[in-house]
Amino acid sequence: MNLTTRYLGLELANPIIASSSPLTRTVESLQQLEAAGAAAVVLPSLFEEQIEHEAMAAHEAMIYGSEISAESVGGYFPQMDAYNTGATDYLDKLRAARQALTIPVIASLNGDSAGGWTLYARIIEDAGADALELNIYRVAGEIDYPGAHIEEDYLRLVTRVREAVSIPLAVKVGPYFSSMANMAKKLVDAGADGLVLFNRFYQPDILLDTLTVEPNVVLSTSSELRLVLRWMAILHGRIDASLGATTGVHTAEDVLKLVLAGADTTMMASALLKNGPGHISVVLEGVGNWLDERGYESLDQARGSLSQQSSPNPSAFERSNYMHALIDYSSKH
Repeated sequence: MNLTTRYLGLELANPIIASSSPLTRTVESLQQLEAAGAAAVVLPSLFEEQIEHEAMAAHEAMIYGSEISAESVGGYFPQMDAYNTGATDYLDKLRAARQALTIPVIASLNGDSAGGWTLYARIIEDAGADALELNIYRVAGEIDYPGAHIEEDYLRLVTRVREAVSIPLAVKVGPYFSSMANMAKKLVDAGADGLVLFNRFYQPDILLDTLTVEPNVVLSTSSELRLVLRWMAILHGRIDASLGATTGVHTAEDVLKLVLAGADTTMMASALLKNGPGHISVVLEGVGNWLDERGYESLDQARGSLSQQSSPNPSAFERSNYMHALIDYSSKH
């Protein structure tokens, strides 16, 4: 079965990408993912806070003690290698991964403002990344900040990074825009070569025993696929960009549903953390068998065949069919 696909202009052996997670942190686990069949990998994110912390640490090192001598009023300029606090280590891991793997290595930047992103985007490109994923993680909690301004911030960031690099650029976003389809188009017009749907905004919990707020990471389940499935089907064929699906991708059935809706690639993190890298080969076998049993010759032949563009009932993707769903559920119970 021909499972090849294209994503961000890259030729991939199949639609499964190992998404950013602890499993993409070391060269050893990256090699295990490649051996299991991953078509590409996304490295853990370099966070905006890491960039800012490294810059601040370097600045503090330069000016430390400068007030004690008239000859040092401009500050000292030590060797920068002694003051790496995260970003340089990330670049070293990127170079090592690129050297060890034969599949594409996609770097990731995580933040919500321009900051040092444009500089580090160029450095990441120079370090050998095959593509760059902007993981825009912003929870809009400012009560006086209009939604239109948030959209402008996103677009400004994408535009600046696009101007800084020539490698393919994907943008990973959340679904919480007033007009998701319009925002998707604007992101592509700003320079995104692909969109990754969707970012999971992790929710904190409250511990009643200690009355403290506790960060809480809960792995996804296949039930979270529905939101991604809807928007994948709506956007397929309507924007000129690659579409990657993430959140809730656990089984061969999940992959197939997303491909039928129009996804170019499907990204796994939680499923691999639960089942290990070898789970990829199990999923790929299931995808190939399903397509073969139904007479498909390739993955491309199936892609988008149940999208809004091809569906006889496109409103099933555009509307919730709330009343119908409730009536149908009630009649069965």
